[in-house]
Parts: sequence; structure tokens; C-alpha cells
Amino acid sequence: MSNFKQGRYSGYLRPISYIIDLVIINGLAWLYFFKEFNPIIFSVVISCAWIILSTYSRFYEVYRYTREVTIITLIVRQMFLFTLLLFAFSGAYNYFDFLPIVIIKYVLATFLLIALLKFTVYYLLQRYRLAFGGNYRNTVILGKNKQTLALENFFNKHSEYGYIHKKTFNVKDRETFNLDSCFKYLNSERIDEIYCSISELSNSQMMRVIDFADNNLKILKFLPDNKDIYSKKLKYDYYDYIPILSLRDIPIEEPVNKFLKRAFDIVFASFVIVFILSWLTPIVAILIKLESKGPVFFKQSRNGFNYTEFDCYKFRSMTPNDEAHLYQATRGDNRVTKVGKFIRKTSIDELPQFFNVLFGDMSVVGPRPHMVSHTNIYAKKIDKFMVRHFVKPGITGLAQISGFRGEVETDKDIIGRVRYDIFYIENWSIFLDLKIIFKTFISAVKGDEKAY
Repeated sequence: MSNFKQGRYSGYLRPISYIIDLVIINGLAWLYFFKEFNPIIFSVVISCAWIILSTYSRFYEVYRYTREVTIITLIVRQMFLFTLLLFAFSGAYNYFDFLPIVIIKYVLATFLLIALLKFTVYYLLQRYRLAFGGNYRNTVILGKNKQTLALENFFNKHSEYGYIHKKTFNVKDRETFNLDSCFKYLNSERIDEIYCSISELSNSQMMRVIDFADNNLKILKFLPDNKDIYSKKLKYDYYDYIPILSLRDIPIEEPVNKFLKRAFDIVFASFVIVFILSWLTPIVAILIKLESKGPVFFKQSRNGFNYTEFDCYKFRSMTPNDEAHLYQATRGDNRVTKVGKFIRKTSIDELPQFFNVLFGDMSVVGPRPHMVSHTNIYAKKIDKFMVRHFVKPGITGLAQISGFRGEVETDKDIIGRVRYDIFYIENWSIFLDLKIIFKTFISAVKGDEKAY
């Protein structure tokens, strides 16, 4: 199962770029504007406006395959919108009486520095990939035709983009091509991205490839050489002049969304740790110790983001036993202590996981992580189970508030859980997180009948 682990993704570059650009915007404002008045209002408003504007204009959506001309277009468009924003701000606040020439000088200086930074990072990453072979992704192509050969040529010619092309499979050669052998190759060679020619694969082959990608944490993209694919809701990109379609768009992967979710996790987890766990932990610890011998906290390995293992923490609710890492608690389980029944019913036993959130292993909301032994079983048995590992696991989730909490009694339970988890991953929003947290709190107060 270690084949599922992925890496080499530079997910922190965009949040860092946001921070540096905001420093430039506010730093130059000190030089041009902040000589005779308090800059706080300007800084707060212009920083918030920049983040909203950048999200709308997709200013930070620069990928390894993005062309320089596209980056220039993004910069020019952002500069024009930012200039209009500054003039509107100056007109709305008479207190900030900016001269037009001062605004223009400020905008030009700001965007000269931002453009310099953007292209510096862009070219440094390319040099890093060429010189050290870092920040790369292994690719294969399914299908051999004029368009797939053009894509293969793109990968081989432009190594600065960080793609290492391993193999192109000739799907129509029935003597040499076999999907099962292909799947073994994809896992053994640790392939990150699969590119499919839609016209080369049959519907049944396509469904098998989609299922394999979902269950093995592979990114799947398509070359749109079949008109039927345009009827689907897919993400459209260009590699040079070659159109590429992505099967699954995950909102949490967007830099702004990733930043918002992580910031919310840190703030929420810190609040719970400081204002609840600080006084509740000693009380629960005393009750646990009075009833049974053993540690206060229970540590268990779980699978998280990209299938990596981490230690998940809970208040101990059972008498120490050798089966805790193998079997879930069942209704009437004699391993559960009296104190354990109460803290499990009220979900107090889960509260130490807010430390996991603070450490970055978990999120407040996300698919619930399973025991490693169970994950290994479900990954082989339940279709699309591995899709849950495209995001961080959560203390609570959409499946848990929708009736799929606790013991997995039948395959129907885990299938329902996976269905809700995938819906959450593909439809995430901060408001959905808040709704899930609210419903979880209500369920904890009432007492969930599946919490035993």
C-alpha cells in the first residue's frame, strides 16, 4: 500500500506568493502614501481587496505548464483592475486624497516588483527541475496517435516543466497491451499522472482506468479527441497548445481555499485546546485513572492525506487490550469502560484530535480516518475508497452527520460513507464546513445513538 504515497508537489508556493505580494503592496504604500496620515484603513481594505481581486482574476493560477505569455496577460489584467480599485478607493475616502500621478507611479512600481518576483520563481523552479530533478511528476500516456505523440514530445522536450514521461501504451495493439499489466506498471513505477486518449479506449476500458485512478490516488487527465467528452463537467487546461481535461476538480487544492481551510483549522483547534481541553483534560484523566489502570490517551495509527500514516490521539475509553488496533467498538462491547461509554456518547474522547489538527495531520472537517488494518481491507474491497485520501482526514465529516458514524456493520455502511466523503471533496466550501461543525455539535449534545 506504500505505492499510494505521492509527493513533489509545491503546494506552499502560492500562499507564500500571496504573502510576499501583500508585503510589496503595503510596503510601497508606506513610501508613496503614508507620510501624513494613519495607514491602517488603507492597508486593511487594500489587502482584503487584493485577495478578493486575485481570486476573481485567477492571478495566482500559474502552473508548471503555464506559458510566459499567459503570465504576462495575468499581470497586465491584474494591474488594470488594481488601478481601477485604487481610484475607486481614493474617490470613496476623501480623507485619502491621492493625486492620479502618485497612484500610477505606485501601481507601476508595485507591479514591476510583483512581475519580477513571479518570473523569478517561475524560472528558478524550471532550473531546479533541470539541474536537480526535483519537483517532478512521473507520467504515462494510454493511447498512441498523433495527439498523444505530440504530448509525449512535449514532456520529453520541456523537461523544465518537471514531467518525467515513463511510457506510452499502444492501446490498440491487442497482443502487447493488457490493462492489468498496465496497472501493475503504474504502481511499480510510482506513476503520478495518467493521460488518456479518449478515442483510443473503449467505454469499459475507460471505466476501469477511472476506477483504478480513484482507488490508487493517481491523477487522471484526458486528451479530448472525442466529442462525447465535452458533455461532461471537466477542468480544461493547455500544455503548450495541447488541450488537456482533468476528471476530478478538488476545490480544497486551490491556494486560497487551502489557506482558508488551514487558517480556520489552526484558529478553531487553538480555541478548543485553550478554552476547553486546558481544563477538561485533567478532569477526564482523573476519571479514567480512577476506573482502570492504563494511559489517559490512546494512540492509534491511521491513514491520512496521500495515504501517509500518522498517530491519531483520543482519550482512552477501553480497558487496555491487544485487539484495540484491529477491531472497532461494537454495541455492548465489554472492552468499553463506564467512563468510556460517557465520553464516547458525547464525543469527548475525540477532542485530543485537535492536537492532530494543530500538527497538520488532520483537519477539523474531512473524511474520518480508519484504522490501518481496516483501510487496507477497504482499499481492495470498496470501489473509490482511496479518493478519500486526496484531502486531510477530519475529526468530523459529512458522512458522520448523515448517519454513517461509528461501527461499519455491513458493506452498505462503508459504501455510503465513501459516497458522502467524495461529495464533500468535490463540493467543499467553508460554509459546508461550518454546517458540518454545527450539526456535529448538536449531535454531541443530544447523544448519537451510533456512538458506542
